[in-house]
Amino acid sequence: MQVLVFEDSRVQELKPLVNLKPVYGLYTGFRSLQEKFEHATDASVELTWHLRRYLAPFYGEQHPDSTINRMLEDDLLMVNGRLVCDETAAGIISGAAIEPGRAYMQGDDLLFARVKRSLLAGDDGLLPDLLDTAMLAGALVTEEVSGFRVIRNVWDVIGFHTEELQRDAETLELGRIEGEVHSSAVLVNRSNIYVGPGAVVRAGAVLDADDGFVALGAGAVVDPQAVLMQNVSLAPWSRVKIGAKIYSNVSIGTASKIGGEVEDSVIEPFANKQHDGFLGHSYISSWCNLGADTNTSDLKNNYSRISVRLNGREEMTGLQFLGLLMGDHSKSSINSMFNTGTVVGTGANVFDSGFPPKEVPSFSWGGKDGFVPYEIERAVETARRVMERRQVVMSPAYEAMFRFVASREEPGKIFV
Repeated sequence: MQVLVFEDSRVQELKPLVNLKPVYGLYTGFRSLQEKFEHATDASVELTWHLRRYLAPFYGEQHPDSTINRMLEDDLLMVNGRLVCDETAAGIISGAAIEPGRAYMQGDDLLFARVKRSLLAGDDGLLPDLLDTAMLAGALVTEEVSGFRVIRNVWDVIGFHTEELQRDAETLELGRIEGEVHSSAVLVNRSNIYVGPGAVVRAGAVLDADDGFVALGAGAVVDPQAVLMQNVSLAPWSRVKIGAKIYSNVSIGTASKIGGEVEDSVIEPFANKQHDGFLGHSYISSWCNLGADTNTSDLKNNYSRISVRLNGREEMTGLQFLGLLMGDHSKSSINSMFNTGTVVGTGANVFDSGFPPKEVPSFSWGGKDGFVPYEIERAVETARRVMERRQVVMSPAYEAMFRFVASREEPGKIFV
């Protein structure tokens, strides 16, 4: 039986965060959804992957040993890629607990299904770009389940983050100090601290694990007088800058550089926020750059629940705290300000004084006074330079994916 982790049509609701990655490339806690699948199943089964076709060439470069968009067997266990995999889900996947012809539904989300290959293949014999799970469920015997965590909305990555970060931390080797810690650095409650091999904690830095954990991956650096406390994870080769204040459930991705004040946020790999400014309850995608003194609001003055604007529609999140959700390769200038629940698309450049709109379109330049389209050729060249500064070469597959998204995202479109 082949286990196939799939993307369904609801993935479209998770833009812009999934424009340049499959849905299981999203992070909540310090692991991506794919890493959670792999960790929870612990190599007990071979996972194969379905994703939108325009993403597949670059994803294949990054995961050369993976099976992508191919049905190898007639008997398939389909697993929703929006699922935040835990022990219960892993048990279903590893134990092949579902009988052929049956599906597990949580509300209108199809989470697991055991199907024959012929039920999925189109006239061309290929998997569809996104699975229509409503149609699929109609051909199966369904059973209602509950208790699974599933990414349904773009803000769920922050809504789930606190609990997921703490759940991920259960696997850390806390109490293990392997890297270089300066004699004047302060480590409070070492039993809840992990410093990986090659990591560096410089003079006067404070790792305070009295209320939570602090974990530094291999090669991570904490600069002088930075303070980390209350559940903070630094992925390998990331860096916290001088005097930074990082606290209350923060996950920093591989090779990202972070300064200023950050709380309750997820920063993907290769992001940059080196300078002062407050970032709270926010999700910053890869290759983003926040200029000096960029500030986010994550709590309304009347303490009411926060709404976001998506495709010109206002949607209530149910969250009291929510800051900035920013797609890959977007930037803010110095002294930028973002209101609660602002969504910035892919490849956008935000500048000007005052608050920009709460929905910033992909591939656009501007601020509170309006936006103009960001010419694709210039966007590609900027992205190439940004990646080269981190010694990452933009491959032809990445460029093709980037151009595809730019061509589809209607640069400069503003919803009012």
